[in-house]
Amino acid sequence: MSKDSPQRAVLVVLLTAVVCSSLVSAAVVVLRPIQLENQMLERSRNIMQLTGLLPPDRVIGDDEILDLYKSIDLRIINIDAASYDSGIDPGTFNQRRAQNDPELSVAIPTARDQARLGRRSRYALVYLVWNEDRLDRVILPVHGSGMWSMLYGYIALEPDLNTIAGMTFYEQNETPGLGDQITHDYWLEKWTGRQVYDDQGNPRFRISEGTVEPGSANAEFEVDALTGATVTANAVTALVHYWFGPHGYQPFLLALREQPPDRPAELKP
Repeated sequence: MSKDSPQRAVLVVLLTAVVCSSLVSAAVVVLRPIQLENQMLERSRNIMQLTGLLPPDRVIGDDEILDLYKSIDLRIINIDAASYDSGIDPGTFNQRRAQNDPELSVAIPTARDQARLGRRSRYALVYLVWNEDRLDRVILPVHGSGMWSMLYGYIALEPDLNTIAGMTFYEQNETPGLGDQITHDYWLEKWTGRQVYDDQGNPRFRISEGTVEPGSANAEFEVDALTGATVTANAVTALVHYWFGPHGYQPFLLALREQPPDRPAELKP
């Protein structure tokens, strides 16, 4: 076969494609466990900063973060049934994937879709933090449509299931310097101690249109405005109202108040 023949050129291209695809496949196989470990570590860090378990006086390494994460009580809840579901593995459940699965998700009535989701998963992975045999915090995943992107975060509640213990947004693509203020620690710290519900059980938490004056009538429900990012701020208020409303976690939280869970035996010291 001549060096300049079309057949030789085609053969070289095919061999190159086979070698490259083999290298890519091998890289995927080798790197996949590393990617999964990094994803687990990132999720663990986002959760752990809301648990109250991290010592404030030192930096925590990756191994210690993962060990502490394993001490948290992970449970799948059926949002519609307001109950736990032991038929789904918390370690492998993917709420985003479930949201797009017709069998695992439900359409949200337009009148209730403040967060502009369209559909939501029937199930959610929640995190229970224990202090000996006492439930210390409940951490719930939330998400909703922002100005330019979907906002993903976690909200931690105190044992009264109304007082916010902490908040974090771990994924967003809002306007840099404006909407992305939702990830800034100084602003998220203002959530601590705020109330989700009023005395009648209605979601009242909101992002204010200005600075919240201490002692004002709505101070216990409000967090300071996001300067120059009204649309993103309103989206945050909307996603909280959806997830803590009757089509979100509210029925589950009511059931949790009436019948508090027991700490699993395998997590007891």
